Amino acid sequence: MAKQRFREVKQGNIKQTESKKPLSEKETQSYTPYASAGLKIKAFLTDAFMLVMPIMYLVFYFIMGGREGFAEHKLLGWVYILVPLVIVQTLFMWKTGQTPGYRAYNLSLIDSQTGKRPTLFIIVFRNLSAILSLFTFFGWFMMFFRKDHKTLHDLLTATAVVRIPAKDHDKE
Repeated sequence: MAKQRFREVKQGNIKQTESKKPLSEKETQSYTPYASAGLKIKAFLTDAFMLVMPIMYLVFYFIMGGREGFAEHKLLGWVYILVPLVIVQTLFMWKTGQTPGYRAYNLSLIDSQTGKRPTLFIIVFRNLSAILSLFTFFGWFMMFFRKDHKTLHDLLTATAVVRIPAKDHDKE
């Protein structure tokens, strides 16, 4: 059977058969397991308290000698905080594709093209890009305006944060 042209169908020259009837809007929407912005924010806050706060405590009181020492050398203090954070997050994501916050909300990081866990280089680049996105705020706010809720660092690294079913999460 020859391909039907839209113009011919629209003008009524070719009748559509029952098998070729247009799909409703609900039927055409494909299920995308992308994580919602709300889940990503909850996971971020969980990671902030579980990963960042202990690192900050160690830097403030053991490395910088207190809040006053941190206040005198803020840039160096933030480097001391962010470098271990990137290392810890990279190790979590490389090992399981999840940080503690992602695990708590059944989220996982995948490569958008393959659907598998990203390579170590991609994860490191993503985490460094996430920190740079945090300073500009624009990179993080992108997730509120995109249907797939991707941030700038997700777009730069071709990764996606997806929801995983609870039963698959428990098997890992």
